[in-house]
Amino acid sequence: MLLALSATLIVIVALLWEVAAPRVAEGYERHKARRARVPVDVYDPGRERRAEQRARRLLRSCVNDEEWDMYRELGFIRVWGGLSGGPGQGGTQATRAGAPYAYIIYPHKPIVAYLPQTRELLAEYCVAFPDETRPYGSARLPDSDDALAKWMALTGDERHLVGQANMHLPGRQVDPKQVRRDLWRLTQWEQSRLRRLAREQRTTTS
Repeated sequence: MLLALSATLIVIVALLWEVAAPRVAEGYERHKARRARVPVDVYDPGRERRAEQRARRLLRSCVNDEEWDMYRELGFIRVWGGLSGGPGQGGTQATRAGAPYAYIIYPHKPIVAYLPQTRELLAEYCVAFPDETRPYGSARLPDSDDALAKWMALTGDERHLVGQANMHLPGRQVDPKQVRRDLWRLTQWEQSRLRRLAREQRTTTS
C-alpha cells in the first residue's frame, strides 16, 4: 500500500513539473535578461567638464582677443550695440539715436543692455538655446556654448534678436547691483589691460 502511494505521488510530481517547468524556465530567462541589461548611455561624471572644455575652445576660436580675455577673466562678454535708435528701454523709451550702448552676455542669464557712460541699465533680453543633442533630455548648453550662441545671435543680427527676445525691465532676472558691480569690474579690467598692452608695445619698440 505504501509503495503504491509513493509511486502515485512520484507520478503526480512528475506531471506537475512537466506543466510548470516551461513557465519556470521562461521566468528565469527573463530575470537573467533584466540583470544583464546594460544602460545605453551610462552616466559619466566628467561629461559636463569635457563638454565645457570643448565649448571654451570653440568660443576662443570665434571671438576676438579682447572678448576672450574678458570672458576668461570676468565671466561675461561685452558687445557694442549697432542700432541707430538703440535697443529700447524696457519697451517704453528708446535710447537716444546715436548714443553708444552695449550688451552684457552672461551664460544662462538674459542679455542685459546698458549705457556705458552712466552704467544705466536699459533692459533684459531673454533668449534660450536648448541643447537637443545632450543625453537625459537635458536642455542646458555648456556655459561657454550658451555665451557663444548669444554672441553669434547678437553680432549676426542684433535687430532680429532684440525683436524676437522676451524683453523685460532691468532686474527681472538679473540683479541690477550685480550688473553694476560687473560693469565696474569691466572698467577696472579695461584700464589694467590698456596699461599692460602699452607696456608690451613699449617693450617691443625699444
